[in-house]
Amino acid sequence: MSTLYIVVPIGAALIAAVFILFILRKKGDKKEVKNKNKKVKDRNTIVREANRRLAQNPKDPEALLLLADIYYSDQTYEKAMRTYQVLIDLCGTNTELDEFEVTLRYALSAMQIKQYQEAYKSFLIARTMKQDVFEIEHNLGHLEYLNKNYEKAAGYLSKAKVMKPDNLQTLRLLGLSLFRIRRYQDGAIHLRKALDMDPEDKEALFCLGQCYHNLGQNEPAVKIFAHLRVDPLFGPHAALYSGTIHLNAHDTNKAIMDFEIGLRHEQIKQEVRLELMYRLATAYIKNQDLPNALNYFQQIRSIQPDYKDVKQQLENYSELNRNKNLQVFLLSPISDFVALCRKLTTSFFPDAKVKILDISVQKNDYADILTEVSTTKWEDIVLFRFVRTSGDIGELILRDLYSRIKEVKAGRGYCITTGTFTESAQHFVEARLIDLIEKDKLMEKLLHTNY
Repeated sequence: MSTLYIVVPIGAALIAAVFILFILRKKGDKKEVKNKNKKVKDRNTIVREANRRLAQNPKDPEALLLLADIYYSDQTYEKAMRTYQVLIDLCGTNTELDEFEVTLRYALSAMQIKQYQEAYKSFLIARTMKQDVFEIEHNLGHLEYLNKNYEKAAGYLSKAKVMKPDNLQTLRLLGLSLFRIRRYQDGAIHLRKALDMDPEDKEALFCLGQCYHNLGQNEPAVKIFAHLRVDPLFGPHAALYSGTIHLNAHDTNKAIMDFEIGLRHEQIKQEVRLELMYRLATAYIKNQDLPNALNYFQQIRSIQPDYKDVKQQLENYSELNRNKNLQVFLLSPISDFVALCRKLTTSFFPDAKVKILDISVQKNDYADILTEVSTTKWEDIVLFRFVRTSGDIGELILRDLYSRIKEVKAGRGYCITTGTFTESAQHFVEARLIDLIEKDKLMEKLLHTNY
C-alpha cells in the first residue's frame, strides 16, 4: 500500500511535466513561425521601399545596395550581379560605397551563374584593393583550374589554404592542380585530406591513385583502381591502370580480369577502348592464349586499321598460332624453351654426335648451350645462343657472345633468333667464327624438329 502512495504522485508529476513541455513546444513553434513571417514581411517591406525610391531615383545607392544584398542572400545571383554592376559604376562618384565589397559580391555572383570571364576580371580588381582574402584566392584558383592553368591555380589555392586549412574545396582543387603539374607527392597529401572529408569524390580518388602509381606505390594505387573499375565514369580508365600494373607485375590472370571489366562498360571513349583491347590481347599472348589474342587484334583492326603495330602483331601471331614450335620458342616457360633448344642443337650437325656440356639462361632473354660436337672428320666445342625475340638484334649481344666463346674456349658460335640482325651486327661477325641464323633458317629447322 505504501508503494502505491509513492507511485501515483510520481506518475501525476510526469504527466504534468510532459503537458507543460508540449505547451512550451507549441508556443516555441508559433514564435518561430511568427519570426519567420516577420522576416519575410521585413524583406518584402525593404524591397517595396527600395523599388519606390528607385522609381524616383534609379541611381539611389542605398536602395540599390539593399536590393543587391537581398538578391545575393536569396541566391538570385543574376539580379544581384546586375544590381552590383550599377553600384560599381557609382563607386567612382560615391565615396560612401564600399567599392571592395561591391566588387567582390559582383564577382561572386558572376561565379555562381558561370560568367567566369566577368568573375575573373572582378576578382583581380578586388585583389588590388585588399590582399589575403580567402574568397578571392580560392575563386581565382578555381578559375585558373577551369582554364587548365594549373601552375597558377596551385599558387592561388596554396594562399587560400593558409587562410582556411580545412576548406574541402580548396584542398580538393589544390590536390588536383598539383597532380596536373606532376607534383605527385604534394598532390597526394592534399587529395587524401579532401577524401577524408568527402570519401565519395571519385575524381579525387582516381587522381590519388594516379599519384601513387607515378610515385611507384603500386599497392595502394591498384587498390584504388580496382575499387573504381565498376564506376560508370572512371571505371574504364581505372581498369586500364589496374590491368597495366598487374601486367607489368607478370600477374596476367588479374590483368585479363581488369581489362575485361573495363571493356564491359557501355560508355567508353574510343581511345580507351582500343587501348584496353590492345593490352588485353598482350595479356592473352603472355598466357599463350593466341586465339583470344588474335580475336582482339582483329577487333582493333576493324575499328582502326593503323592502330599501333596491330597489323604486324596479327601477322606474327597468326604464324605463331599455326606453328607450335614457334610458340614454344617465343612464348612458353623457360623450361620448355630450353628443351626445344636442346633438340635444335642436333639439327645443325645431323651426322654428328652432339654432347651437351652446359646450359645457362639469361632471364627470359636467351639461353646458351655449350656442346661438344664429334664427327668422323673433326671434333670441336660449339656454343649456341638462342635469343627469344622477333625484333632486331644488334652488335652488343654478339660482342657478349664472342666474349663467352673465348671464355669457354669454344671453336665456333651460333646465334639463333626468330628476328633479324642489324647491319652492324652482321659486320661484327665477318671476321669471327660466329654464324647468324635468322628467322627464315630457324623456321625450316623448327618445321623438322619433333618436340
